[in-house]
Amino acid sequence: MIKKVVLSNTVKKQLAKLPVYIADKLQDWIDSVEKESLEMVRKIRGYHDEPLKGKLKGYYSIRLNKGYRAYYRIIHDRILFVLVERIDKHEY
Repeated sequence: MIKKVVLSNTVKKQLAKLPVYIADKLQDWIDSVEKESLEMVRKIRGYHDEPLKGKLKGYYSIRLNKGYRAYYRIIHDRILFVLVERIDKHEY
């Protein structure tokens, strides 16, 4: 069970420049993962938590809104924590 979510330095810098409601949505996701579990939060349809393919294979993404996604990966086979790798503007 995942108990800790760690933000990379890149994400910390990006959060300072993003709209507050985007940062709040990511914080809500983090709080939910740490309180409940990643498995439970993945069931929340609004996040669209999904594994990625291609060059981002091994990563997962969640939707913070229609335009922004957060990318993360699970570290260690025991799944000790989640590391949010980056947030970017998702082009449609």
